[in-house]
Amino acid sequence: MPFLLLQLPADCPPQRSGKLFTVSTTLSYEVRRTRDQRELAAALRLRHDVFCVEQGVPEREEVDGRDHEGIHLVAVEGGEVVATCRLVIVGRTGQFSRLAVARSARRRGIATALLEAADAEVRAAGGRRLVLHAQTYARSLYEQAGYVPRGRPFREAGIEHVAMEKELS
Repeated sequence: MPFLLLQLPADCPPQRSGKLFTVSTTLSYEVRRTRDQRELAAALRLRHDVFCVEQGVPEREEVDGRDHEGIHLVAVEGGEVVATCRLVIVGRTGQFSRLAVARSARRRGIATALLEAADAEVRAAGGRRLVLHAQTYARSLYEQAGYVPRGRPFREAGIEHVAMEKELS
């Protein structure tokens, strides 16, 4: 299974070359599938902290009963899960959801790395497109990754979202 090992700057934007980011002062993290129940539990705790605690999403809406169907991707730094997302593949479509990044790990390209890993997972499974519901404040993150909006904004879990999709080549 493919994974990304990224070296990221502590205080400046990365210079991108393929899937490896390198600068003189670096922090490293690995993006990959969860390896065991401990990592999955850490990913679920992170989601709870970001969605339920920070954003006020009711737990009954964050825990939707689909985690057992999903591929859980994580970014691990120093043995700790600092970001996660979930993919559910239905036919040739990947449903991307539950992207959560720890407050201490934000603005370092980790969400983008998870999006790239999700693309690779869906392609490896024979998928041709990805769909997601983006919180509108993060819309530009998804647009930069090649997603296009479809339809009008709507409220989900009390937060404004927009449906987006991406065709894979």
